[in-house]
Amino acid sequence: MGIITKIEAQQKRDDRVNIYVDEKFFMAIYKELVFTFNLKKGQEIDPNHLKSILDDEMYMKAKNKALSILSKASQSEKQIKQKLSKDYEEDTIDRVIDFLQKYKFVDDEDLANRIVNTNVKVNKYGKNKIKQNLYNKGIDKSIIEHAIDEINTDEEFENALYLGKKRYDRLRNEDPKKSYQKIGNHLAYKGFNYDIIKKVLNKLFNDIDEYSC
Repeated sequence: MGIITKIEAQQKRDDRVNIYVDEKFFMAIYKELVFTFNLKKGQEIDPNHLKSILDDEMYMKAKNKALSILSKASQSEKQIKQKLSKDYEEDTIDRVIDFLQKYKFVDDEDLANRIVNTNVKVNKYGKNKIKQNLYNKGIDKSIIEHAIDEINTDEEFENALYLGKKRYDRLRNEDPKKSYQKIGNHLAYKGFNYDIIKKVLNKLFNDIDEYSC
């Protein structure tokens, strides 16, 4: 058994407190749990039993927060961990991630494939920009590489050509050399590699090689 020797409000978080048992730090919890379990200074407790109860409570709160975040937008495992790390300990977060993965609330492979599909079909981005978008989501490199490899090269070229034509139509009255450079820069920004950009430019400008990208 042990004695709760101090319940101390955290300086940076007024909704959380630190609990000390036998003058030693025991754990940090939400202030409301102090009232829920009627914890008081001088109270005799079984540390292991109390920690188990409080761990479960913190887990439930973390899980509910994660589900709330996911109800608004899909998230990668890394993103969920980052958002929970402000309020919860690593062990609690790991339990939440296990739950989310078990019930497919978090699935980085599926998320990567959906992002790729949207970026190709809707946004018409090239592989480089799509890859960056996946990195920004915190998705693992191996998953990214696999998802990127699934992109059809012909479809990527058709997307580049579509975007190039749109930009060409806007610039057709400008100096051809400037138009050539602007379209090339635009396609590079959209994530297409040099070979695809060159192929599109040659097609748009009737294979004129005197201009450089």
